Amino acid sequence: MFTIQEKSRHPLDYSVYVMSVKEKVWTIAVTAAMLACIGVVFYKSIWASLLIAAISLAYPKLRAKELAVRRKQHLNIQFKQALSSISSSLGAGKSVEMSFREAVDDLKLLYPDPNTHIIRELEWIQHKLESGVTIEAALSDFSLRAGTDDIGNFVDVFVTCKRTGGNLVQVIRRTATIIQEKLEIQQEIGVMISQKRFESRMLTFAPLAVIGLLAFSSPDYMEPLYHGFGIVIMSGCLLVLIACFFITKRIMDIKV
Repeated sequence: MFTIQEKSRHPLDYSVYVMSVKEKVWTIAVTAAMLACIGVVFYKSIWASLLIAAISLAYPKLRAKELAVRRKQHLNIQFKQALSSISSSLGAGKSVEMSFREAVDDLKLLYPDPNTHIIRELEWIQHKLESGVTIEAALSDFSLRAGTDDIGNFVDVFVTCKRTGGNLVQVIRRTATIIQEKLEIQQEIGVMISQKRFESRMLTFAPLAVIGLLAFSSPDYMEPLYHGFGIVIMSGCLLVLIACFFITKRIMDIKV
């Protein structure tokens, strides 16, 4: 899924997703086909369909942002598993540096794919430690690139606790518990709104199906809407549908 950046040996900036050429072409092709169909339904014009389909050229940027958000969500889940492993090692009396090294082996049992985000990040941290970089600096770099509240808050507390001599085991365990509770709440919210999200999409695209059915089954009945002032009416209806789509999408975007 994450082709270009996943193959890179350099650390990722999780706020920026770089799509491969194949991903861009596929995204543009699918989006253009959908928009062209909408153009045919609302205007019955090849030129209007091509003009609307041209909007798909701008969609890869929006798609890249969506994929970046999804990648951060996956990273948070994996980070919680890493904290559990690190907490167990610290509880056994091992040093912080050794705990991070052993977490890599533990996570490889859970995630066989060597390109898993958290595994590569822990390996990068281990590489920095071997190069003489402090654990605080390595984690701070990871937090900066991850760009998530959970990882950022943990690193801030970890660095403060490490410098002041606090109880690292307790801090890591508590952080893992909080992240787990947050993930459970997010999953519960996702289950509750999944049906409503499906209904909202059906209500958004149902008018397209109705207009298309009437336009091609009763062309004489719909003919006035494809000429003169009817084009303005159809354009207004299309704008309303687009506005409804983005409004419902924003309502369903519940953040914890």
